[in-house]
Amino acid sequence: MGKKPKVFIAMSGGVDSSVAAALLVNSGNFDVVGAHMKCWSEGSYCTSERDAEDARLVAAKLGIPFYVFDFEEEYRGKVFGYMVDRYLSGETPNPDVMCNKEIKFGIFLKKALELGAEFIATGHYVRSLRTPDGKVTLHRAIDSGKDQSYFLWTLTQDQLKSCFFPIGDYIKKDVRKIAEGLGLATSKKKDSQGLCFVGDVDFSDFLRNVLPQRKGEIITVSGKKIGEHDGVEFYTIGQRKGIGIGGGIPYYVADKNIKENKLIVAEGPYDGSLFKNETTLTDVNWILGAPPKLPLDINVMIRYRQTPHKARITKKGSNILVKFKDPQRAVTTGQSAVFYKDGEMLGGGVIVR
Repeated sequence: MGKKPKVFIAMSGGVDSSVAAALLVNSGNFDVVGAHMKCWSEGSYCTSERDAEDARLVAAKLGIPFYVFDFEEEYRGKVFGYMVDRYLSGETPNPDVMCNKEIKFGIFLKKALELGAEFIATGHYVRSLRTPDGKVTLHRAIDSGKDQSYFLWTLTQDQLKSCFFPIGDYIKKDVRKIAEGLGLATSKKKDSQGLCFVGDVDFSDFLRNVLPQRKGEIITVSGKKIGEHDGVEFYTIGQRKGIGIGGGIPYYVADKNIKENKLIVAEGPYDGSLFKNETTLTDVNWILGAPPKLPLDINVMIRYRQTPHKARITKKGSNILVKFKDPQRAVTTGQSAVFYKDGEMLGGGVIVR
């Protein structure tokens, strides 16, 4: 019998990556090594120590070696620093996308390969398929409510050829059942809802402890001043809660003037200023490496867990222009727009306007 290929499985300390590790071990096809990434250690909300211990317990149960990699310096520079810079520029970035690009499928993949691995695996809900010509395609998970393909649009063929996603064909309920049946320590652990690697933190409060606060005017779309805010950086397009304007009228953030520090709000959720017929994307990446023939009619997601909407994409200089079939609400600068065709995730880009 030949030597089994070595796989480093990223174990977050949650049930999904625990079951992903178990599936790899139980297949009997791989030499499996568990690895936990420590990327943050500040704040009472930080759960890194507990998560590392939970991952260690699962690895011991499965009888596999276990490493803890300290990537805190890299995370602060490549993910946290990026997030802060983007917020200061008036955007609403997606740190989970950058975390996947730079940490999980960046330095973790590199480290694993240096230590003799042929592959890495993660607990993402996404499916990958190998094509006859050796390419790797990404597809929405069987569990559409948990699908995480939206966060993986930056990945390249070089990265994907070294990756496995063992739970992409499972629904969450069955993942829990597998964990319980195997007696894994994480079987009843709640899903993390916080910032990638940081923990279950109130994101609004977290930002206010990181970015400087500066008073400014809240004005309506028509130009009427109706209140004050503590910095446009803390608000996102389409936001309703937390604006701090009473009077019975539901106000929604329609725009942000970063230079004048003015927050522009619309009255009600159906005001025309909240909708766009098109948007421009930069930093576009195609999963297969080369762009498809354009123009192309596809489905687009402009936020996580949104139902994909029909659109046509065309080239616009070095960028991509997305024209929606139906006007889309709260198209947000800095967020990701991700392309789908018949369940396959083709790639995506960053919304610039």
